[in-house]
Amino acid sequence: MSELKRTLDLKDAISIVAGSMIGSGIFIVSSHIARDTNSALLLILTWILAGFITMLGALSYGELSSTIPAEGGQYIYLKKIFSKKIAFIYGWTLFLVIQTGTLAAVNIALAKFLGLIFPFISSSAKLIEIGNYSLSIQQLFAVFMVLFITFVNSRGIKEGVFVQNLFTLTKIISIIAIIIVGIFFGFNLETVISNFSFEHNHINWNFSTLKIISTSIVGALFASITWNNVTFITSEIKKPEKNIKKALLIGTLLVISLYFLLNMIYLTNLPLDLIKNSPEDIVVAQLMQTIFGSKALKIIAIIIAISAFGCANGMILTGSRVYYKMAKDRIFFRSLAYIDRKTKVPQNSLWLQCFWICILIMWGNYAQLLDYVIYSSIIFYAITIWGIFKMRKLYPKTENVYRVPSWIPVVFVVLAGIIIISLTIFKPLYTVPGLVITLLGLPVYKLWNRRR
Repeated sequence: MSELKRTLDLKDAISIVAGSMIGSGIFIVSSHIARDTNSALLLILTWILAGFITMLGALSYGELSSTIPAEGGQYIYLKKIFSKKIAFIYGWTLFLVIQTGTLAAVNIALAKFLGLIFPFISSSAKLIEIGNYSLSIQQLFAVFMVLFITFVNSRGIKEGVFVQNLFTLTKIISIIAIIIVGIFFGFNLETVISNFSFEHNHINWNFSTLKIISTSIVGALFASITWNNVTFITSEIKKPEKNIKKALLIGTLLVISLYFLLNMIYLTNLPLDLIKNSPEDIVVAQLMQTIFGSKALKIIAIIIAISAFGCANGMILTGSRVYYKMAKDRIFFRSLAYIDRKTKVPQNSLWLQCFWICILIMWGNYAQLLDYVIYSSIIFYAITIWGIFKMRKLYPKTENVYRVPSWIPVVFVVLAGIIIISLTIFKPLYTVPGLVITLLGLPVYKLWNRRR
C-alpha cells in the first residue's frame, strides 16, 4: 500500500493554519455578537477573549505535536494519551459534526456571498419543497463548490497546497487592505466617542454578563476554531516536530491580530446599530458601502468568497487524513486507507467526506451547524489539552521536545469548561444533539470492534 509523502515545508504549514482559520466568520459574526452584547466594549472583549483562548490552544498543541509528531494529529494524540476508544469517538464526531459541519457552514456562506454577485444564487429560489423541507439554488451551488474543491485536492497534494497558498495570501492581503481603507478613509471620531462612551458601555459584571459573553463567544471561536487542522496532515510535513509548532504559533498569532484590527475598524467606522443591523449580517459590506457606496458591495463579496473558498480548501485537504488514519488503525471503513499510487492522496477518504458535507448542506442551516461544531470541538479540545499532563508522564522530556508553562493548558481547560457549561444550559436545543452524536460513538465503537 502506498504511503503519504512529506512534501510540505513551514511556509505551506503556516498557510494551512491561517488559511483554514480565515473563512467567512470574521465578516459575519461581529453582527451577531453586537446584537447579543449590545456594547462595543463587550464586542471587542469577546474577540480578545476568543483570541486568547485560541492562542492558549495553539501553544498547547505545539507541545503535543512536538512530543507526538505522528500522522493524524489530534486523533493520534487522543489515541496515544488515552485510548483507541476515545480517539475513535473524536474521529467519529469529527466526521459527523466538527470538520464536515464546519465545511458545510463555510460553503453555505460561500454560496451566500456569491449570491451578492450573481443574484440567481439565492436561498429564496427553491428547487424542491416537500413539507418543511426545501432545497434552494444556494444550497445546490454550495454542494457544487464542495465537489469542485474535493476534485482539486484529489489530483494531488501539490495541487491542493498550491490553491491553499494562493488563496491564503490573497485573503490576508485583502483584509490588510480593508484595515488600511478603514484607517485612512472611514475613521470617524464621533462614531468612536459614541460607540465607546460610558453611557453605551456601562457593564454590570455579574452572572448575566458572564452568560452573554460565554454564549456570544461561539461566533468568534467559530471564526478561528480550525487552527488544529495542520496537525491532521503531519505525515506530509517536513520536520513536523519543529515546523508544526512554529506554524501554529505564527499562523494563529497572525490571524487573531488581523481579527482584532478588523473589529477595531468596524467600531471606529460604523455606529454599533449599523453593525448590529448590517444587511445579511455582513459587517464588512456595510463598512465598505458606508465609505464608498454600493459599488463596493461586489468587491467585498468577491473578497469574502475567496476567503471562504480558501478555508474550505484547507479543511477538505486536512480532514480526509484523519479518516485515512482511522482506517489504517482498522476502526473505520477499511477502504478509506487507500492511497492512490499516482496522486499520493487518500482518494476514498476525500470523497466520503465530500458526500457527508453535501448531505449536511442539503439538510442543515448555518446557525445550527455553528452551534453543533463549537460545542463538540471545545469538548475535545479540552480533553486533548488536559491530556498534556498525562502525556508528560508517558513521554518524559527530551532535549528537542517543546513544553509550554503548565498554566496555559490549565487556563484553557477552565475557560473551555465555562463555555461548555454555558452552552449546555442556555442553548440546549443546539448543543445537546451534538453531545448525543458524540456519545453515539460508544456503541458504534463496540459494534466496529465486534465486526473486526
